[in-house]
Amino acid sequence: MDRFAWTSGLLELGETLVVQQRGVRLCDGEEKVKFDSGVLLLSTHRLIWRDQKNHECCIALPLSQIVFIEEQAAGIGKSAKIVVHLHPASSNKEPGPFQSSKYSYIKLSFKEHGQIEFYRRLSEEMTQRRWETMPTGRTIQVNKDPQAGRIRAVGIVGIERKLEEKRKETDKNISEAKEMVELSKSIANKIKEKQGDITEDETIRFKSYLLSMGIANPVTRETYGSGTHYHMQLAKQLAGILQTPLEERGGIMSLTEVYCLVNRARGLELLSPEDLVNACKMLESLKLPLRLRIFDSGVMVIELQSHNEEEMVASALETVSEKGSLTADEFAKLVGMSVLLAKERLLLAEKMGHLCRDDSVEGLRFYPNLFMTQS
Repeated sequence: MDRFAWTSGLLELGETLVVQQRGVRLCDGEEKVKFDSGVLLLSTHRLIWRDQKNHECCIALPLSQIVFIEEQAAGIGKSAKIVVHLHPASSNKEPGPFQSSKYSYIKLSFKEHGQIEFYRRLSEEMTQRRWETMPTGRTIQVNKDPQAGRIRAVGIVGIERKLEEKRKETDKNISEAKEMVELSKSIANKIKEKQGDITEDETIRFKSYLLSMGIANPVTRETYGSGTHYHMQLAKQLAGILQTPLEERGGIMSLTEVYCLVNRARGLELLSPEDLVNACKMLESLKLPLRLRIFDSGVMVIELQSHNEEEMVASALETVSEKGSLTADEFAKLVGMSVLLAKERLLLAEKMGHLCRDDSVEGLRFYPNLFMTQS
């Protein structure tokens, strides 16, 4: 602890705040000291600890004094810690709370968690050693607000720095988004223009690229508002992107599968579960080739309008009859679908009288209904 020096709590010009964490106790080696609960700040140049109750009590340790750091896992009744091993105190050090110490390390005890992120960011700073390449000058005041848990640079310098960082981040995101949209549009146009000139395998490959890159021009609230018109446009887009996957999966998919597939294709424009359900409810009224179906159990699925329920039940009966009896898990493996949909198909066949069940401690098993097939 003799490496710490008193500080005013001001960030120096050229020094940048990296991360901070509340509820941190300082220990001098294995000994507890009076610095029990405070906010620990990591900047590009220093570790700064400030008491949460007495804001005038503030000490700092230059990162150049750190030799290496290590993690110490939490135990029963003990908080997780970061052990900071230090160089010997320099002779020209500023005055601090301790004149000497028998330990060459300190412990940072995280009573309110956050040690994983803090350790990661501290490790990065130790690797980058930005304090060597970023000279510091006069100080700038920081807003001490323990309730908000944040430190804000104020004044012209701090505001300009924050605005510049935000502008660069925004420009980067916009640039990346434009590139992705242009790429997806290009692939979509190639499919339309060269559908007759390229082979079926090449077309499928193009479409798989498009799906992995994302939907070109996804329907968003910013474009179509937040009312019925938005859900109608979304339903039309869903019909366009789901028809082929549904045909490949036997004409039916659970709403959970649909949600994952659609959001993967939309990229950053994620769809909420509520919007997906509302859009799917409009599929049939808009006379689209898909429809939303809700089973008696409450399970929601999307199926093709051409999906034949009688053929589906007849196929389930045939499969069960061949094996003698099947559970939903066994049936799912045989027909290549999710257990959830397999169970709903068997329950539907039971409801129509083609199957009967044996519900025992071994689970739910379905058998052909011999009362319907044998006189």
